[in-house]
Amino acid sequence: MKRRHFALSLPTLAAAAQLPAFAQSGKNTVVLGMTLEPVPGLDPTAGAASAIAEVVQDNIFETLTKINADGSITPMLAERWEVSPDLRTTTFYLRKGVTFSNGEPFNAAAVKFSFERATGEKSTNKDKRTFAAMDSVSAVDEHTVVIINKEPDPDFLFYMGQATASIVEPKSADGNNAKPTGTGPYVLDNWAKGSSITLKAWPGFRNASAIKIKRATFRIITDPAAQVAAVLSGDVDAFPRVTPRGLAQFKRDPRLQTLICGSRAKTVLAINNAKKPLNDVRVRRAISMAIDRKAVIQGAGDGLGVPIGSHYVPSAPGYVDTTGINPYDPEKARALLKEAGVTTPLELSLVLPPPPYARQGGEVIVSELAKIGIVCKVQNVEWAQWLANTYGGAHNYDLTIVSHVEPFDLSNFTKPGYYWGYDNPKFNELFTRIKTAPSTAERNKLLGEAQTMLAKDAVLAWLYTPQWVTVANKRLHGLWKDMPIFVNDLSALSWT
Repeated sequence: MKRRHFALSLPTLAAAAQLPAFAQSGKNTVVLGMTLEPVPGLDPTAGAASAIAEVVQDNIFETLTKINADGSITPMLAERWEVSPDLRTTTFYLRKGVTFSNGEPFNAAAVKFSFERATGEKSTNKDKRTFAAMDSVSAVDEHTVVIINKEPDPDFLFYMGQATASIVEPKSADGNNAKPTGTGPYVLDNWAKGSSITLKAWPGFRNASAIKIKRATFRIITDPAAQVAAVLSGDVDAFPRVTPRGLAQFKRDPRLQTLICGSRAKTVLAINNAKKPLNDVRVRRAISMAIDRKAVIQGAGDGLGVPIGSHYVPSAPGYVDTTGINPYDPEKARALLKEAGVTTPLELSLVLPPPPYARQGGEVIVSELAKIGIVCKVQNVEWAQWLANTYGGAHNYDLTIVSHVEPFDLSNFTKPGYYWGYDNPKFNELFTRIKTAPSTAERNKLLGEAQTMLAKDAVLAWLYTPQWVTVANKRLHGLWKDMPIFVNDLSALSWT
């Protein structure tokens, strides 16, 4: 396999080294790099792409609870809450004196509208099932909301802090893709499609005087070499989840700080379980066994990652090591294909979205699967195409590489219409038991069983949990060290 290297020429590096450290006292603007542009728009309750939340969550839109860098939950639009002993009823006491950027009041009616909209017939909220699981949402008074869930949900407060639970203003909600209206400290200033998105501080925010960054621009830079160049030239002040290809150069530059960030993301080779011969578990196991995870981690992430064998990561409660269920074993993989009656060469489509981990990891996957007689027909697609045709629509693919970044997303395996086409009543029953477990110990035990079941069913070929690289001017403070979710909290940033 031909390995690609991204490096800057010596003259470019020399020019970068001569640049001044451009952060001065009183600086109140910031430029951040982003790999993907938000599509189809800026409404986090209407699109599945994590890039939407990277721009708007905690900036334009806010949620009842706030997820912090360490995964803890603290108040945001809800000042406090009470949870019933059976974990079904949550009473939220809302912050008073809050308005949306269009002047409309934030109140219990807005919360009720937001959650009922999320489960409505026209809803495209990717967590629609979370809201459909609400038995009732009651606005008791202007600043009190009572939510009763059909079943206990120990992760409910976490879900209420995700971008899909953003509180929207009823009158403007339908226009949020192009003109987002929220309660957060920023509003949209400009969106140059394909290039950049600029937010500006909103003077009407309840704590506007504490916001240090008055203008923030997100520059869309997909190409890994261009990402490295933008950082070293100072064109961007920070680049969360930048390509790891520039790590050595970043570490050598005295103007920069480099953070190796933990995550709960799962980078996977997704398999379309609904298509023949991929509906045969022996074929899926063969694909999984043909892949050397360490080689993928090296090729896709320059060695930054930890192999996983199921849809769970070592830092999460209840983790069990399932990497030995479908270990790297090309010989056994070939035997499984033969046992399944597959005639090789078997041609399968491999759809690759733009992120470098997918395109570079795809090179390794193609090489590995070729060794067992599977020929991958690579289709490089734009992110909007992937969302519309692979993740959505007719699920027109055999294999694809993507990172699932939500921390607690085992519920996706209970969705029969989800893009990987897994439908197992036994797993559905097990997941219900997880949600209703009477104790943490019992829940963790059942989580281990769920991980094992998914691995034995080889629903996906799990690759690794990535370690993200964030690089920034060393005078910029407030960046997240770890990333339980993808958020760029601009209100936490400041310059020295």
